[in-house]
Amino acid sequence: MGDQDAQSEAIAASDTCADAFLNYMTVEKGSAKNTILAYSRDVGEFCRYLREQGLDDLRQAGPRHVIGFLAAVRERGLSARSQARMLTVLRGLYRFLQREALLPGADPTAQLPLPKIGRRLPQAPSQVQVEALLRAPDTSTPLGLRDRAMLELLYATGLRVSELIGLDLSQLNLEAGFVRVRGKGERERVVPLGGQAKARLETYLSQARPALLKHRASSAVFLTRSAKPLSRQGFWRLLKQYASQVADGGAVYPHALRHAFATHLLEGGADLRAVQSMLGHVDIATTQIYTHLSNERLREVHRKYHPRG
Repeated sequence: MGDQDAQSEAIAASDTCADAFLNYMTVEKGSAKNTILAYSRDVGEFCRYLREQGLDDLRQAGPRHVIGFLAAVRERGLSARSQARMLTVLRGLYRFLQREALLPGADPTAQLPLPKIGRRLPQAPSQVQVEALLRAPDTSTPLGLRDRAMLELLYATGLRVSELIGLDLSQLNLEAGFVRVRGKGERERVVPLGGQAKARLETYLSQARPALLKHRASSAVFLTRSAKPLSRQGFWRLLKQYASQVADGGAVYPHALRHAFATHLLEGGADLRAVQSMLGHVDIATTQIYTHLSNERLREVHRKYHPRG
């Protein structure tokens, strides 16, 4: 077999291993589509780096190759958090290959520590900022009624933006006042709507949605002018537009209202386990980040208003 044939065979074997890992993450682990896309990018970038180093088969990589790859992405300006994510993906890849008896040698990531990163606290808008944001849409138009219903629903339920735009009519139970959500890994949870969100949804569904649908068929809850489901990018543009109308809009990003939902509930005395359930967090440690944020807010209020703060 010639050198070129051997190289092609090594590349094909490497690609097959990568595909098998991504298929495992999709089918058996139930990872979200965006997660799989991110994993695919990271593994693809690692394979390209290995080929630049003269290594066509990722199964032949050693610790020095993984370290060199992380050093290369660090030199490009990637944060410690991004480096840690990439190493986590590679760890998952090689553990999978080892478990499936597809790795002839040792796991090259086994002894590598994750880069140290600080804990990033989400910056949740204040209650005043949220109220101003909710009032921003022009509710005299069908699109304004839609946008007000979406913002109210996000703040009332803590849904992820992907869960919001993916909502189907069958997931709503307005009579009982809850929404059934399929979250990460297709895990299902039930979240109460609250009075304001329920009222806004009812108005949107009875008045605005039929005007957007125009006798066309769709089971999606939130529609565009062309009766198609709203995209994540479309929602993000709307959020930025409304935030720009608020004098002190605070932090604006797709999950801003999800963070506000959790923070304001905990500040009001809600049980941490209940908030965990509504957010759809598997591990309560993920939810506990909001208790740190709430404590910071309490200290800020104390410093500002206490005579000896």
